[in-house]
Amino acid sequence: MVRGCTKSSCARFLERHQSALNLTLLLVGYIVYLVIGAGIFSAIELPYEQDLRQELITARQDFLSNNTCVSDVSLEELLARVLEASNYGVSVLENDTKRNWDFVSSLFFTSTVLTTTGYGHTVPLSDEGKAFCVFYSLFGIPVTLFFFSVVVQRIMLLVTQRPLSYFHRRWAMSKSKLATIHATCLTIIFILLFLIIPAWIFVSLENDWDFLESLYFCFISLTTIGLGDYVPGETQSEEANPHPQLYRLAITAYLLLGLVCVLVVLETCCELPQMRHLRQRFYKENVRELDSETTNIIDRDHLSDPLSDLSDHVTGHLPVIPSVSEQAASLQQDSKSYIPASGSAVNGKLR
Repeated sequence: MVRGCTKSSCARFLERHQSALNLTLLLVGYIVYLVIGAGIFSAIELPYEQDLRQELITARQDFLSNNTCVSDVSLEELLARVLEASNYGVSVLENDTKRNWDFVSSLFFTSTVLTTTGYGHTVPLSDEGKAFCVFYSLFGIPVTLFFFSVVVQRIMLLVTQRPLSYFHRRWAMSKSKLATIHATCLTIIFILLFLIIPAWIFVSLENDWDFLESLYFCFISLTTIGLGDYVPGETQSEEANPHPQLYRLAITAYLLLGLVCVLVVLETCCELPQMRHLRQRFYKENVRELDSETTNIIDRDHLSDPLSDLSDHVTGHLPVIPSVSEQAASLQQDSKSYIPASGSAVNGKLR
């Protein structure tokens, strides 16, 4: 008996706190995912870092041994200065030919800032530029998010909502299955047009990139991760790229258009019935979407409330039609208060 009560109480507790337990499991799973990723990256990259560090130490020792006129302190100061300039996007190797702050390069910088991609290869040098970047981003990022949301909703209407409605009427297929097929096809088209094909284009334009590095750049850029280790046009010579400004402008257009398409694909996948059902598991209360008929019924029920009658008299609106239960109650009261007249009286009145 006690065991049965305990099981039933545990079941009621789990049912009552199901969303909180699901959220806790999600949080724990996310932390475990972060830890696993950190461990894998550390295991893969740490040996390469150690090898590169040892290679640089050996190269520095060889340089000092071959150039005895250069002291270790002077070389240290020179390397520190070069690294500091490199962090600001200024390279001593191509400083005479490449400019980071002409108009097209500045346009590319503003697009990466407002889309929160932020490659980090070009940063403001002056205090005025840093202060302006703060205020420019403070207003520009919300405006950019609003702009993207408006554009994505318009595109969703054309590429998702209308096609789903059309094929649902034409093929009489369930919306859940049709939405899954549509999201899969849209994802495949996006991968082909904005990842695979651009990666091959970058392979032909960037001499130092292979296909994996080009695909890596496209993915890192369109997901707004923007690590900055690969930036197009940074290692190209003037002979290899005779139109660097046009090339940078084309990359800016590709990134903006690709980011919009990423948001469209993500929004389409998030609107899947399976994803909605999965999100409801983490809500505090199960929120169900109401169709138009149910919404109209609830609106009518709210309109039949006595408070709404009072507001109607105050605002001068038309009286609200009473509900069925109210009409039945009034009919019962009328039938009780009604006293039929005698036959003579009726006959007398008829006469």
